[in-house]
Amino acid sequence: MSGIRIPADLQPWVDARKRFHLSDAQVQMARELGLNPKKFGGLANHRQEPWKLPLPQYIEHLYFKHFGKQKPDIVISIEERVRQIAAKKLARREAKRERQIQVTTDREHSDS
Repeated sequence: MSGIRIPADLQPWVDARKRFHLSDAQVQMARELGLNPKKFGGLANHRQEPWKLPLPQYIEHLYFKHFGKQKPDIVISIEERVRQIAAKKLARREAKRERQIQVTTDREHSDS
């Protein structure tokens, strides 16, 4: 994955996506619904309990029922979300560093 370190709170979603063959949109829907990826095993046993929907269709059904639309307006993968978080964090660090530099230069000029 080209050097992307997935945070511990998002790793279960990556594992669930692989294990249950979910798309990025279905993972995002499940996250927005507040589902727990560690509990997907109990939801995904439609072969043993034929009355259950397969997990991907169940997530889509719940999402439509709750939000009234088929899928999220903007679908972002977990990896892209991690990149966005890292970029935002870097921008905040840079802004803080700029503020600190500005404060120190202002102090030096006022002391003179």
